[in-house]
Amino acid sequence: AGALPGDGSRRILAIKVASLLSELALREFPQRWQSFVSDMLSPVSNGGLWCEKGADAGDATIGAKICLECMKLITEDCTDSDFNSKISTTRRNDILLGMNEMSSQILPPIFELLSKQFGDVVSSKATLQQMNQYLASNGRTVAQMTQDEQVQYQHQLDRREAAGSLVVDILGTIEKFCGSMPLDWMFKVEDGKDFVAALLHLLQENVANIQVLAVACLQQLSMRKLDENQFFRLVSSLPPALFEASNAAALRASERGVDPNSIDMLVEQLKFHRSLSKMGSTLVTAHLAHITADKNIASGKGPKFDAVSNYLRLLSEMMSHQSGVICGEQINTWVGLLRDPAIVRTKVLSPHLGRVLTAYMNHIVKVNWDDIYEQEHPYTALIEGSWDDNDDYNEWLGNMRSKASQLFRAIANMEPEISVTIVHSKLRTMLNAHYNGEPRDRLNLANNELTVKSTACIQIEGATQPLDNILSGMPSWVIDNGSYDEKRMKIRSIVQPLLSELAKMIVSWTPSDLWLKFRRTTLLEALKHYWKYEPSTLPQGVDSILTYLSTKDNPPREELSDDVISLRKKCGVSLVAVSKEVPHLLVPWLAQLSDSAKTLLSSGDLSPTNEMHLYEFLSCVATAVENPVDRSNFVADVVSNSIQKIASQSIQRSIQSPENFLAFLGIAQAGTDPSCVANPEFVRKVTADFSSLFSSLNQLLSVGKRCHEAARKRANGGLPVERLTDIDESAAQNFPDEGPVSISDLAMNDPFVPLWPKILPTLLQVLDVAFQVWHPECQAVLLRNSTQRYVLAISDDEAFLATKQDSTVKGVFGKGGTAGSIVSGIDRRDLNLKPRWSGWFNELRNTCFQLLGLLCVQRVLYAPEMSSLYPRFAAVMTNPNHLQSLEHRHLTQYLKQFIEMMMMSCPATMYQTHLTAILGPVFEHLQLRFQYTWGPIIATGQVEQSRPITSDNCAQVADQLAGIGAKSWLKAYYQRSGLFVGDLDSVTAEAASEKARVELTRTFADMMQTTLALKGVWALVLANKAKEEASKKNVAKSTRGPKSRVVNDNKGPSNADGTKRTVAQRHIDARFLNRIDKLCHFLLLENEQIAGYLVLTVIQCLEYPDAYTCRRCTRVVHRILEAVAWVERYTEILGSRLFSVAIKTIVTEPKWAVGTEWDVINVIRDIYDRLVLGQYLLPGGQGPGLQQNKDPSNPTRFEQTKVVNNPLQGGGISVAPSDAPRRVLFEIGMSEQAIIELEQKLTTKRSAKDQKDALKDVLRVVAERIKHSVGSSLERASENEGLLHNTKSGVIEALPEKLVTHSMVKKREGALSSQPDKNEIAASHLFG
Repeated sequence: AGALPGDGSRRILAIKVASLLSELALREFPQRWQSFVSDMLSPVSNGGLWCEKGADAGDATIGAKICLECMKLITEDCTDSDFNSKISTTRRNDILLGMNEMSSQILPPIFELLSKQFGDVVSSKATLQQMNQYLASNGRTVAQMTQDEQVQYQHQLDRREAAGSLVVDILGTIEKFCGSMPLDWMFKVEDGKDFVAALLHLLQENVANIQVLAVACLQQLSMRKLDENQFFRLVSSLPPALFEASNAAALRASERGVDPNSIDMLVEQLKFHRSLSKMGSTLVTAHLAHITADKNIASGKGPKFDAVSNYLRLLSEMMSHQSGVICGEQINTWVGLLRDPAIVRTKVLSPHLGRVLTAYMNHIVKVNWDDIYEQEHPYTALIEGSWDDNDDYNEWLGNMRSKASQLFRAIANMEPEISVTIVHSKLRTMLNAHYNGEPRDRLNLANNELTVKSTACIQIEGATQPLDNILSGMPSWVIDNGSYDEKRMKIRSIVQPLLSELAKMIVSWTPSDLWLKFRRTTLLEALKHYWKYEPSTLPQGVDSILTYLSTKDNPPREELSDDVISLRKKCGVSLVAVSKEVPHLLVPWLAQLSDSAKTLLSSGDLSPTNEMHLYEFLSCVATAVENPVDRSNFVADVVSNSIQKIASQSIQRSIQSPENFLAFLGIAQAGTDPSCVANPEFVRKVTADFSSLFSSLNQLLSVGKRCHEAARKRANGGLPVERLTDIDESAAQNFPDEGPVSISDLAMNDPFVPLWPKILPTLLQVLDVAFQVWHPECQAVLLRNSTQRYVLAISDDEAFLATKQDSTVKGVFGKGGTAGSIVSGIDRRDLNLKPRWSGWFNELRNTCFQLLGLLCVQRVLYAPEMSSLYPRFAAVMTNPNHLQSLEHRHLTQYLKQFIEMMMMSCPATMYQTHLTAILGPVFEHLQLRFQYTWGPIIATGQVEQSRPITSDNCAQVADQLAGIGAKSWLKAYYQRSGLFVGDLDSVTAEAASEKARVELTRTFADMMQTTLALKGVWALVLANKAKEEASKKNVAKSTRGPKSRVVNDNKGPSNADGTKRTVAQRHIDARFLNRIDKLCHFLLLENEQIAGYLVLTVIQCLEYPDAYTCRRCTRVVHRILEAVAWVERYTEILGSRLFSVAIKTIVTEPKWAVGTEWDVINVIRDIYDRLVLGQYLLPGGQGPGLQQNKDPSNPTRFEQTKVVNNPLQGGGISVAPSDAPRRVLFEIGMSEQAIIELEQKLTTKRSAKDQKDALKDVLRVVAERIKHSVGSSLERASENEGLLHNTKSGVIEALPEKLVTHSMVKKREGALSSQPDKNEIAASHLFG
């Protein structure tokens, strides 16, 4: 709202008046202020606020602006409940009903005012144009007008601007109506008043951005649920309206003597074009059902098909705009259209996909922002208007490319001929234009070669993604040699020659510039999808990539440049990608590939990363060898160098003791000669020694992972079973392979497993000495030395991850990064050992943990041949001194990469023999560590004791060990997460400690969820089972994947996530189902040490101030209750310890628990139902309380549930009601009568909502009672934040008078003969 332009005081006053009017109407209309609309919209002459009919914009229309703002505010307050909750729901409904009833009085004056003011805008523009023409005809300019002419000219300018301003206010109110009020307000045509037609007409007017606001109104309509007629009216009306708008813009440009397609005009209209593109795409996206449901559209004929086709043509032609943001607004729409099978089957999309594909291929080519800064780009002004800066553009481009991947694949699948023809033409044109790097701009002055910013490099880089996505998305019938119908054969006859020519163009291209070699490598990698079906150019392509692996700088340098390193890394990655896709096609050339790889490896010129890539490449190819013995022999030959290195005398000697290991890494020498850590020769030697050990282990890990992945893809799913037959997963099964399986049998699928007896002893020894370095006595020695102490520090990378990162920080080494913060002024890029040690230990430790996880998932750990090594394995991995001295960050990786993998992979028959020795000590240690870590924070609410040690106080902490003893020292060690942060600043140091603390408990919670089938692979197995059981009633559904899939070619059962379900998958799932039941039983009922410490730890996690951990542990608690609530020895710990912790978490109302309250209350409900009331719940604490009958032979007890032995179906209850939960309630102040009343409510109303509401009401009373008597060290949630006191009642309550409108009375006429109640307001008085 506002008054005259520039009159700020009157504008503010007008807004205040409108706000007061809206507040009054919200409280009184319509029951008490029945004449509100007529009072407001009556002309001033009749005592209202509205302007007189025909009034010009200005002082005479201030009242109209106030009315428009008032209606806008009322509409917002009554419909925008997510952002304004001050009005009760009943009151909102009454106001909206009143507004709708009065629409016949609201809309006509608004439409008339809009017509009048828009007419004034047009009239003033025409008059101004005539004045300009008159001046031009007399050879004069505006500056040469007479005084009278100036007055008349200024009058028309003021009239145009005032009328335009009022039109803007009107459209602002209409926009709210479009988004919130009944659609008939806009779509109903009455007495010649058609708002939709008016909005479409306003698209022509650019004064005061009227056309943009008109689009905003249409955008609101497009997001509504339009009926079929309304949708097709917009679809058919928009193209001609936009054609007229385009003509109007061209006319304005010609009047100004400007080309309509000039950059200036594009910049001027950018906001309009962008909003138009967004609105147009939204209209389609929100109403796909109208397109799919129409039979004429499906058959490709009729007026509706023509309307939709014309509309899609409009959208696709709009994308020829030079600014990428126009395309960006539509990409979700085109992806949605292509993902809908019903639309894909019609003819409506095909004519437009060529333009769509071309537009997106053009706009994902990166703009060189240097050209923008230097004003050299032909569309500089347009690009500057589209994005704020380079960062904004890069963020947009990343999102665009991510979404475009789906688009390219979908188009290739639907129209392979169109997509291949376009990408072939694009690449041919591009290679012809940039074959040798033309135009050779932005060169490296040192060697006159192209750089990453050269035009040729940018253009070819932009073509790589479309090529890769199109080739991967094409249906197989386009390339294979199968026999198909005539239409497909015709398409194939066109596509195959183009693809063949395309592959030959890329393979035969031999650029000399380094960055062109990089781009060629990416193009070769994309061909892997084509090579699956036509491998004639595969050997030449792979040979080219292998050749690039030995690329050197031009001119040669002592150390490789970053550009060469980047090329070599890309070549390695591309080799692995190709070998994963087509390993079977490379097997015939395996000998030659092996020779080439050995030549490269023996050159000594490759980095460890490149060596690892080569090993991965060869192992991927080896997995495709059919003969298991040959396969294993080849893999053994591939990694023989790595095994020889870790078995060498130098490595074995270095890992015999911690002292030797410290000397191996140059740490011991630094204690006597600190200057050696900066000696270049010594640094290079130590780095090479460590690289020899680490690279060997990392290469073994990489090859092992590739072999395991390939084994899982075999026909038997990696199971040690020769032939699989169909299986009934619901029936109980005994699997011979769910026990010890020999290495020779495992090697039938996985060629890596025979190598483990050679690897494991060294691996365990490396872990043993690495663990010992962190023992307290060793830490004390290292921390006292000003150089050696940095061995124990976190790395710069870990410090960076602990900081709050945003897009302005470009990594560890970028501006604002943490490089050089641990060892002040020195980072790992410098020739200095101090900042490298911490990273080395992290890499070594994590690689070893991952190797152990691989040992488990490959099932070698459970093989009979490894039984002699298992005692040593268990001794190292559960050594109390090792576990106690691990930092939180180390233990997090230990749980995630080893313990979780072991629990998930262990055969069910071997839990007692293999899991007991590991899990018992680990869970016992976790319980104690968590208690020491979180206890002080819970007790005091302070984090001072959790601050990590730094270079300033580390020697003092080391000296404390002798005085306070190891046990007390470890307690403080856990409180600070075990961290030493060197020279890091205090803020980041505290953030690192907090991160390590919460990540450990979160990892534990996630691990327990995974192993109890609450998330992850096993949860998907249960989802598959539930899906199959639900679909038995409808067999047809079980053979189809989700309807939204782009390519739904699944023939047979599908998983819950839509992927194809194979026979092997069914066998694997059957084994997983067996493990799910057995592991839960083992963890909770078969070993007292494991069960006791596990349950205690989970209970403790409910009160730790971390909402993530608490919420996930509530799910674990439900599974525990389902499994053991019926077991008598658990009754006290569940009914007393667990129940009291859950109650405390709610009634103390800690701020950290906001958002988790309902989850914790549901735990309280589950405990009370099962232990006291004889009720059980559905899995996960869902559903109503299912009441069990009393035992006929003993009325004081309940009958046990039929699913007591099946936690996945709800589990059991305590047949003897426990008083433990009642005692807890009594102890927190509840009377016996209150407890009885609570139990009556829980018994009579057993729905989940009723029971949780009953518990919430009781706990609110308790929380209020103890609020001031029981203190809490943690910050308490406010009443607006917490669940117990947050009632969310509206400030403006409903009126007592019942609303009866004229429309309501008309509906009841003939149905009711009685008169309205005396308390009701007569409709004739309200709206008569």
